[in-house]
Amino acid sequence: MTQVTRTELMPGVYLTAVHTMKFKSSYMGIQLLTPLSEEHAAANALVPMVLRQGTERCPDMERLSAALDELYGGSVEPIVRKKGETQCVGFVASFLDDAYVPDGTLILEQAAALLGELLLTPARENGGFVSAYVERERANLVDRIRAQVNDKRQYAVLRLVQLMCQGEPYGVDRLGSEANAAAITGEALWERYQALLSGARVELYFSGSAPFERVEAAFRSALAGLKGRTVAPVSICRNTLSGGEEKPRNFEDALDVTQGKLSMGLRTDIKVTDEEYPALMLFNAVFGGTTTSKLFLNVREKLSLCYYASSQLEKFKGLMLVSSGVEFDKREAAQSEILAQLEKCRRGEIEPWELEAARRSGVNSLKSMLDSQGRMEDFWLGLAVEPGDAPEDLAARLEQVTVDQVAAAARRVRLDSIYFLKGKEDRQ
Repeated sequence: MTQVTRTELMPGVYLTAVHTMKFKSSYMGIQLLTPLSEEHAAANALVPMVLRQGTERCPDMERLSAALDELYGGSVEPIVRKKGETQCVGFVASFLDDAYVPDGTLILEQAAALLGELLLTPARENGGFVSAYVERERANLVDRIRAQVNDKRQYAVLRLVQLMCQGEPYGVDRLGSEANAAAITGEALWERYQALLSGARVELYFSGSAPFERVEAAFRSALAGLKGRTVAPVSICRNTLSGGEEKPRNFEDALDVTQGKLSMGLRTDIKVTDEEYPALMLFNAVFGGTTTSKLFLNVREKLSLCYYASSQLEKFKGLMLVSSGVEFDKREAAQSEILAQLEKCRRGEIEPWELEAARRSGVNSLKSMLDSQGRMEDFWLGLAVEPGDAPEDLAARLEQVTVDQVAAAARRVRLDSIYFLKGKEDRQ
């Protein structure tokens, strides 16, 4: 049986603990939540990468790896995410669960202490971060930002969001911009780190067999250094439509590609906390979110207008993003057919088998989440940003959604922006 307990350990520090006997490993997370902004996004993203290089006790990767080996080969990785207009930076970690340690050694307290060390007592040089660590991880961050263009499918969606949400925090990439990343100095990064420690909300996560009281005590001890800080409110994403424009905006880029990437951004006007959200989930699944969707079966399979065609929800921001790969000369035909399938959903032209296939896909996805510690951690972090239903409760709500409710959700959606990534020699 799984039991979830959430509490505030100290001002601005929250713990979500999932008690379960399902896994042989325990899973932990420490996340700093802060408003997403162009000014600070790159530095925020760099902080956990530099912190992961060493602590006062284990000042380099060799000794840090040895400490993890002593904990039966545990792992700690830096992670950077954005949930709506909130940037989440920190660590996720996996350790052998205490119930499976052969000699009875208690891993939980040692693992929590190590996470606390990584966050609060980094390796230092002249009162700040070790300069070699900053230089190396800054170069790695710049490379990661530049490398995003290599996956053209994901890059097209990234560019769509940047252009569609210009002037909104959501338009900022989770890693920040290349220019800002390249300009980060060791002194500026240390200042940003101190600002995060003093002002960011801290979200702790644990999944494993240990009782809540023991988990709480372990994290209280590990993060005792956070006491007495002042925490500013964490901004939650806005769910806004853009300016009431009657016609969608069109954007294009030209790169050395042999296949066009057509992406569309739609505003749903439905938040994850709204009563209509389960209907929006099923609409997305019927429209383009599954292999039984209208986009996949009609635009891709039947009409062969796209190499791929799918849709996804950005639930914290209330966006739906359509992604497709097309021949350059089929762009208009593909775009028209994608919008035609949207109109069918709005009119409620959804076969019973389409709705049921979408429902089963959504319910199964939510239930299978309970078998993945990483997906569960990410889901509960999202609930910390924007409170909502637990996976089981959301699955139960999906079971009750009707065709009329799906069509009503589809009618709430409005096309905002169209982005096309074309080849350099394409002059259409």
